[in-house]
This record gives sequence, structure tokens and C-alpha cells, in this order.
Amino acid sequence: MTMNFKPYILRAPAICGGEAVVTGTRVTVRTILASLAEGMSDDEILADFPTLTRDGLRAVIAFAAVSAEEDLPLSATPALA
Repeated sequence: MTMNFKPYILRAPAICGGEAVVTGTRVTVRTILASLAEGMSDDEILADFPTLTRDGLRAVIAFAAVSAEEDLPLSATPALA
């Protein structure tokens, strides 16, 4: 079951040029995902972005997972002989 990220992710033209951010912050989804990709731990990210909550961080991961499902359809599974 995927976390309901919708209350935590906002996209508004007046905030960070319309990039997806964590609601109530100016922390972009892209920034958090880049930090995770660099190997930062949850605690390190939360320390770097004091306006970010643990639930907000989890919401970014859920948002990315759903986005990946929409953008990268799974290829057909080969039939077994």
C-alpha cells in the first residue's frame, strides 16, 4: 500500500517556479530525490532541511514511486516455454 502523498506535495506557479515541493516548504521533490541518490540518510536530509518532516520525506518517495509507474511502463513478461 502506497502512502497518500497528495496532502504533502504541492505544485503552484508562485512557488519555486511551479516545481513540485513539499507543502509548507520551498524544498523541491527533485532536491530530496537527488539527496537520496547521493546516499544521504533520512536523518541527514531532515537536518539539512529543518522545515521538512519525516512524513514529508516519505511522501516524496511515494510520489516518486507513483510517478515512475506512470512514466516507465513495465515491459511484457516473456512467456515460459
